[in-house]
Amino acid sequence: MKILGIDVGTGGTRVLLVDEHGRVVCSATSEHAPILCPRPGWAEQEPSDWWRAAIQAIRDCLAKSGINAREILGVGLSGQMHGMVLLDGTGDVLHPAIIWCDQRTEEQSKAITERVGANELIALTANPALTNFTLTKMLWVQQHEPEIWSRVRSLLLPKDYVRFRLTGIKATDVADASGTLLLDVARRQWSDAMLEISGIKAFVLPQLFESHEITGGISAEAARLTGLVQGTPVVAGAGDQAAGAVGMGIVEPGAVNAIIGSSGVVFAATGGPYLDPRGRLHTFCHAIPNRWHVMGVTQAAGLSLKWFCDQFGTIPQNGDDPYVHLINEAAAAPAGADGLLWTPYLLGERTPHLDPEARGALFGLTVRHTRAHVVRAILEGVAFSLRDTLTILKELNIPAYSIRLGGGGSRSPLWRQIQANVYGMAVDLLEAEEGAAFGAALLAGVGTGIWPNVDAACTAAVRVAERIKPQPETAALMDRQYAAYQKLYPALWQLSHEVHALQAQQGANHQAKPAALRST
Repeated sequence: MKILGIDVGTGGTRVLLVDEHGRVVCSATSEHAPILCPRPGWAEQEPSDWWRAAIQAIRDCLAKSGINAREILGVGLSGQMHGMVLLDGTGDVLHPAIIWCDQRTEEQSKAITERVGANELIALTANPALTNFTLTKMLWVQQHEPEIWSRVRSLLLPKDYVRFRLTGIKATDVADASGTLLLDVARRQWSDAMLEISGIKAFVLPQLFESHEITGGISAEAARLTGLVQGTPVVAGAGDQAAGAVGMGIVEPGAVNAIIGSSGVVFAATGGPYLDPRGRLHTFCHAIPNRWHVMGVTQAAGLSLKWFCDQFGTIPQNGDDPYVHLINEAAAAPAGADGLLWTPYLLGERTPHLDPEARGALFGLTVRHTRAHVVRAILEGVAFSLRDTLTILKELNIPAYSIRLGGGGSRSPLWRQIQANVYGMAVDLLEAEEGAAFGAALLAGVGTGIWPNVDAACTAAVRVAERIKPQPETAALMDRQYAAYQKLYPALWQLSHEVHALQAQQGANHQAKPAALRST
């Protein structure tokens, strides 16, 4: 017996084949085309490219494993959240998908907040209006591309477009739907109030399921293209954060993970829909019935290190990974980086500031600082940003008994130890951290009866390999550094917004010049 997990990420689609004991049998990844950025701050992808990548990754995984596709009991889906796929009445895509990191909808976010009221919006959806959320993207299309909007008959999230191509079914799960700003998160159903306020017709939205429920079966056409067997059940799955949490065993209230990928996430499972009145945390449905989770997001976590590596790194002469080379350099710098601080606001920030105009800063530079100090400050600054979420959890009396690490940040021994010291808690490393595709496979295993529930699936499949404890003296130093870090955003707020306005004006002038040239 086997189960298949599919994760439609931002950079590529990953497929895992998992056996009935929770062991990964085979995996394959197909990269996506580069993100389309037609204007500064915009981010789009072609849904057809996700489908192409899914077909390729599924076929590659089946070929590498050598198994008969009839052994696969079910398929689970996960994917990037908040993206918007608009379909016409025949199921054709009307517009490139506006994805999670797109920042064009600040005006729409402010407008819906003013119309509903900030407190009422949180009461209705458990979340504030952010540029990342799907509803604000829909409102942007309504306003700026009304001809396209007039033809819209269906809205799908990224993974659910792949489901549509696999099964012909338009469906989603409550965890992924939580990121649309159209879900009554507490009641796990579409919000009639938000539909009325926004003018969105209910028929446009996909049918809602719990994550382990079967939504349909592989169609004849999808079977021909992928090599899967027609009729193989496909469960609802979950957005990448909830599915990734299932794959790490973050299912019981009090369990927390800290993920450093391109973005950074602190995810805490809860027994009820905790609300942050200030909207600093997302409150979403978990991929488990009658459970929820809260989540804080750092927009540019691993991306901070990537940015520095791309701009200021060097290619090691011995062919080592340039990121490993930089982190090895950072290990030679003292904890605290001799007072150097980094705010990772390269893409604005979500938690705790909800400020798309926040700007990154490297503060405290002196002539004594080296590149090693700068890299260490970046590693620590990202951990400080994630600690902001832990600080809010404590403020809201949300339990956090244990922390499991994931993402690229968990692969570095230095970054693991930095996180333990910054959080002031022991952190756990798993035997294998396979990401959202693994969680999607476990959900498929529950939906097809391999395990009776998600808790049992995680008990069978998720194992801790190592525990990293904080170093008392360094943890005390990190507390002092964190206190200084917390003062940077309010101190730089006005300047950040002035710089944003200047950048916007310069960008407008830059765009105007080519138009003038074309007109001559």
